[in-house]
Amino acid sequence: GGAVRPDETVDAPARKAAKNKAERIEMGKAVFESNCAACHQETGLGLPDVYPPLAGSSYLKKDLTRGIWAVAHGLEGKITVNGKTYESLMPPVEIVDEDIANVVTYVGNAWGNDFGEVGLDAVRKVRAAEPSMKPKE
Repeated sequence: GGAVRPDETVDAPARKAAKNKAERIEMGKAVFESNCAACHQETGLGLPDVYPPLAGSSYLKKDLTRGIWAVAHGLEGKITVNGKTYESLMPPVEIVDEDIANVVTYVGNAWGNDFGEVGLDAVRKVRAAEPSMKPKE
């Protein structure tokens, strides 16, 4: 028993692993709606001057690892998205690795984005990374 910790590699029994990119996107949409949409909005457009857009995001398009990092470790400090500077604090999202892979893949493929797919290995690598390994602007 006990609560599922974000760093556990064995997911809760009811959770199934995505078999392909389409399943990952579908499951990621539900994760987005319950964890991310309040700030980044259902449209992925964010809130002007407060929360950056995910739709058409130059920041994520350059490297989806940045999305994994933001979810797993949180994000603070200045980032530039689509030529605009944001400096909001994003806390880490307390979800399991499978959900991180799913939600970052969803974001990378929603709203016209075509940024690829994120797998569990990439999430585990980023989660284990030291702060100095944070993706650079």
